[in-house]
Amino acid sequence: MRKKESTDYANEQSLFQLCERNSAINMISGRWKGQIVYYISLGNDRFHLLQQKLPNISEAVLARQLKELENHAILVKREIPDTIPVGIRYLLTNKGVDLVPILDSLCNWGKSYADGKKIVVPADNNVIDLG
Repeated sequence: MRKKESTDYANEQSLFQLCERNSAINMISGRWKGQIVYYISLGNDRFHLLQQKLPNISEAVLARQLKELENHAILVKREIPDTIPVGIRYLLTNKGVDLVPILDSLCNWGKSYADGKKIVVPADNNVIDLG
C-alpha cells in the first residue's frame, strides 16, 4: 500500500480516473497474482496447495499477494469449520471467476508473441524480427 500523501499514490489515482483499464491492471499486477487466481480456479484453495503449485514463491509473498487479491475482492478467505488449527480456504468471488478467461486470453496472447516470434508492422506490412 502506498502512503496517501505520496506522489506515486497521487499519480496512481490520477491514472485510475483517466481510465478504468489502469485500475484493472493494478488489481492483477504482481508476479504471482495471475497464477494464484488460476490455481484457485482449479481447486487449489489452501495456502499449502498454492505453495506446492508455486514452489518458488516465499510464504511472505504468497500471503501478501493473497491479501491484495482479497482487498480487491477477487477472492475471499473462509474458515473451514471443525478444523484444528483453523483451516482457511480461498474462494474466487464472481469478480475473480470473471477474471479467469481474461487471464487465459492474456496467456494465449503471450504465447502468440513469445520471444523470437515475427511481428508485423501495420503501416507497411513488413515483417520485422524483434528477437
